[in-house]
Amino acid sequence: MSVALTGNAPATFEIKSAYLPLVALMLKSSNLDRLAEELAQRFGDMPDFFDNDPLVIDLHPLNVAEAHALPDFGALQALLRQYSLLPLAVRGGTIEQTQLAIAAGLTPTPDATVQRSPPTLPMAAQETTSEPEPVAAPVPPPGALVIDKPLRSGQQVYARGRDLVVMAMVNPGAEVIADGHIHVYAPLRGKAIAGARGNADARIFALSMEPELISIAGIYRTSEVDLPASVRGKTAQVRLVPGPDGDKLVIDALGA
Repeated sequence: MSVALTGNAPATFEIKSAYLPLVALMLKSSNLDRLAEELAQRFGDMPDFFDNDPLVIDLHPLNVAEAHALPDFGALQALLRQYSLLPLAVRGGTIEQTQLAIAAGLTPTPDATVQRSPPTLPMAAQETTSEPEPVAAPVPPPGALVIDKPLRSGQQVYARGRDLVVMAMVNPGAEVIADGHIHVYAPLRGKAIAGARGNADARIFALSMEPELISIAGIYRTSEVDLPASVRGKTAQVRLVPGPDGDKLVIDALGA
């Protein structure tokens, strides 16, 4: 026999579980001068790339490269705030590192996880797996940002949280950036940065691949290294392939 009991609830508040999407800084060095230089190179000409995004500082890579390094967390937070990032938490540190981070106002979050897209199963594996349980339909992402005019030197377009489609030439000195894929239905002669917030599955497509720079999820290649003749000036795609020695960019010619 079930029994229903009445209870009293506060009239002025409720406590609920909440999940906050965080940007993760995978810190690889305690050299903040070098970090400042590289942040300026990557984001110095993109003042609106971050929009007061909350951030967790992940110290796992640091402790692989520099065992037991002691970063200046106060200076690190000041540096990150210059790029409209809001450092809130730290993970993966030693006891001493965590104590320093707490003293600087950060919260330890050992249970926080950094997301990376899982590898796609081979077709044979997909066919032999059991039928998955029904799940709620995901909210569709916003439609692609479409640009139908040529981009001149000095112009920059950023598709935040979605794909970018450019219907005209991206000239040298221009820059196209997207959190998702980039499609250029014309010559790509400027810079193209896909997966700008770490989406390793993002790709870059162009009818004529002649870029100054290509980048996916932070892995980049500049025009200082010439593209092979088999893809330069051809219809091609750029994708990121994981490997035992780290991720690498792979460029494939498309079509006949």
